[in-house]
Amino acid sequence: MTNSQFGQDFEPIPLPDYQAYPETEMLERAQAFYHEVKRRHTVRDFSDKSVPKEIIEQCILSAGSAPNGANHQPWHFCVIGDAHKKKRIRIEAEKEEQEFYDGRAGEEWLKALKPIGTDPNKPFLETAPWLIAIFGQRRSIGADGEEYKNYYVPESVSIATGFLIMALHNAGLATLTHTPAPMGFLNEICERPTNEKPYILLVAGYPSEDAVIPKHATEKKALEEISSFF
Repeated sequence: MTNSQFGQDFEPIPLPDYQAYPETEMLERAQAFYHEVKRRHTVRDFSDKSVPKEIIEQCILSAGSAPNGANHQPWHFCVIGDAHKKKRIRIEAEKEEQEFYDGRAGEEWLKALKPIGTDPNKPFLETAPWLIAIFGQRRSIGADGEEYKNYYVPESVSIATGFLIMALHNAGLATLTHTPAPMGFLNEICERPTNEKPYILLVAGYPSEDAVIPKHATEKKALEEISSFF
């Protein structure tokens, strides 16, 4: 979006692409999607098997279609396959993680993480074929070179990340949302400006043959615990 588009009149067009279904099919589709989503698991054991870049590109296009504030699309996805950069990211992330587990987290947080089985070591940051550093843009530069404010940035980035995770899952890949804090080192490694904030480091690839997940992670709240109908 450029500044020249600001203040223009609303120009409606007919809703494109919408597909209506009979209610019985709607329910079937909803159930089928639930069972597909239910197969998705966060993985920490990755294979080093390569994944074609074209697959990641297509999944990012899906993420880029997510709803967002004022259609400013305030996100940037840095896709890292370079071994040197992945090693740098691992070194910096593990520094932050070590401080986290050494006391920054606090006893309650560490107790909550115990059933998940995590620790400061993050070998998957080098093993997995792709890391996707997801940045939110507080302000953006338009095609005209002017700077403009973005809106609902955390919400927009979070929704786009959800789209990306499901696109990668649908393609047959495993993912891990990694959030070392702080993550400012990603700006330097990924050569992103300071007006962008790194939100998530998404790991993507194939699970290793001996991949495991914590049993605790399979326990999901019931419908009545996560929803209210009025």
